[in-house]
Amino acid sequence: MNEFIITFRETLEAALIVGIIYTVISKQGLKKEVLQLWYAVGASLVASLLVALFLNSIKESIGNASIEKLVEATLMYITAGLLWYVIFWLAKKVSDREVLEGQTSSALKTAGWGVFFLVFFAILREGFETAIFLMGSFSILGSFSYIGFFSGMILAIFLGYLVVMQGRKVDLTSFFRVTTLLLVFFASGMVTYGTHEAEEFLVKGDHLDWVGLKDKQLEDGTTLKAKDQIVRVWNVHIPKQTLDENDKEVFYSYNLHGKNQYSHWLHDKGRVGVFLKGFFGYNSNPNWVELILWFLSLFFGLSLWRKFYFSS
Repeated sequence: MNEFIITFRETLEAALIVGIIYTVISKQGLKKEVLQLWYAVGASLVASLLVALFLNSIKESIGNASIEKLVEATLMYITAGLLWYVIFWLAKKVSDREVLEGQTSSALKTAGWGVFFLVFFAILREGFETAIFLMGSFSILGSFSYIGFFSGMILAIFLGYLVVMQGRKVDLTSFFRVTTLLLVFFASGMVTYGTHEAEEFLVKGDHLDWVGLKDKQLEDGTTLKAKDQIVRVWNVHIPKQTLDENDKEVFYSYNLHGKNQYSHWLHDKGRVGVFLKGFFGYNSNPNWVELILWFLSLFFGLSLWRKFYFSS
């Protein structure tokens, strides 16, 4: 089941982004950009496989989890930046009737490279994350389900395909007004999740002193660890060994990650929370930097979206 959830979530994110961008450029007859999109898909799949092999080699030889988190955070920031640039460039152009009738060759060239790098980094990010999660799942459970892996991937690609097909049947501007808004949340989620992974890098790499946090000796003789000094905005749905009387078992999954614990569906690693985290950056225990960056990035994205679609 873990394999299905992981591959479905990661593949669906990439499929939606690729599907939306493909619909934009194909409707405009941009054959060059369509080719570059598929070149990016192929290149990113190969790169993802190489990254997975490389990470597995690192894990077996070094086991440096902090570096994995740093690389993943970097990829998320890069993808979010490219997402803002390319999606809003395209969103503005498809909203302009004159551009639909004919675009300049320089603009087409710029858009093409933007499409290539956006798709490449989007899929590479998902490939990297998938490899990390699957390696973690295998380490915990000691087994791997190929049925769950391929069924999750196939279902996600099919849903992404439906997005493309549905996009052909609706008004272009209306369709991209909605889908671009969805991508605004995607980009903010990437920024937030990247910030969370940056925190993981600092914690696992024992680098919290870089942000002024060090172990403290308390008056009672105990030591307050630096990681426990990180201020959380909230910390909800913490996995637990046993359920309380007021807990409804229907909202919990037992032993979801091989830790003999009850995990609430809305925990960021629960049945529902894992999708909210992947798409919108949801977290069960965000720090203040994480939350502030989510609001700032969302405000930035919504401002661009409103400017492109509703400004006079």
